[in-house]
Amino acid sequence: MQKQNATNEIGVVGLGLMGCSIITALLMSGNKVIALAPLPDDMKNAPNKIMHYLEDAYGNGFSTYTPAQNLERLVYTEDYAELANCDITMECVSENLEIKKKVYANIEKFISPKSILTTNTSALPITLLKDFVQYPNRFIGMHWAEPAFTTKFLEIVCSSATDITIAEYLYELASGWGKEPTLVRKDIRGFITNRIMYAMYREAFFLVENGYATIEDVDRTCRNDGGHWMPFCGLFRYMDITGLQAYYSVMKDLFPTLNNQAHVPTLIEGIAKQGGNGIVNGKGFYSYTPEEAAEWEKAYEEFSFDISRLSAKFPIDMVEKRLLEKAAVNFVNNNGKIE
Repeated sequence: MQKQNATNEIGVVGLGLMGCSIITALLMSGNKVIALAPLPDDMKNAPNKIMHYLEDAYGNGFSTYTPAQNLERLVYTEDYAELANCDITMECVSENLEIKKKVYANIEKFISPKSILTTNTSALPITLLKDFVQYPNRFIGMHWAEPAFTTKFLEIVCSSATDITIAEYLYELASGWGKEPTLVRKDIRGFITNRIMYAMYREAFFLVENGYATIEDVDRTCRNDGGHWMPFCGLFRYMDITGLQAYYSVMKDLFPTLNNQAHVPTLIEGIAKQGGNGIVNGKGFYSYTPEEAAEWEKAYEEFSFDISRLSAKFPIDMVEKRLLEKAAVNFVNNNGKIE
């Protein structure tokens, strides 16, 4: 369940898949949100999508506010002037440099120089984007994951010009939204999660394209191994838990054999050039009928709530909390004497 830690007013520019998901997360945390549609089509689809997210979140016990209560704090607009009172404005438009530049110019006509401007990007370096804003010291990357209103993931990314105190403020704010954020103090393409995930994708393509395994086998392996332990503890903690020495021994012989190609794998290039877009149009690494695509989308929504519930039982600071609880019990049992 989301923690409640409202700020004054947050603007979200871009009402596509991620924009709607982020708006839902912000509303669930008690914030007033100005949802700005830079494209007319955004306004056609966003209200129904956000309402669906809010109803699902409330129905699954993830929001203490009803959908109606959340909607009272939501303003839809196509007017950038509506952002004037926002403490934070979040850009969530497509990963296109020219589009982002135009959006930044429109936003900065109205927001205060002290207002924080963030970008939700997974592909463009923050240090590159900062050159297109007036006040780069208060410009920061906020990389959300989909669905933003169930996952605890959020990367806060500094550019070379970011005021670190602003980044730390966002870190604390996001913690109040129920996130377990990471602060990337030094910008690097792909940040943390994408650099790790795309290294996995690259090796997966290598195994399939060279006949070591099928697409189905790779997916099954990831689901039943890493898919079980990664939500619990992450990479480095898992090595600690299961024996660091073994990993050291394996790395010496395995690392030199891993794929390090720099070009896009042939398998995905072929599908992409033929227009394949996964469940969006039924053509991807797998083929989908419209009914199958709809069921996969629905199943992923259900899974995101269930996995978030499970993860919430094992937060990042669970051991510290358990030891503190034990210490408190021991203190009481010893009549207030510290042992």
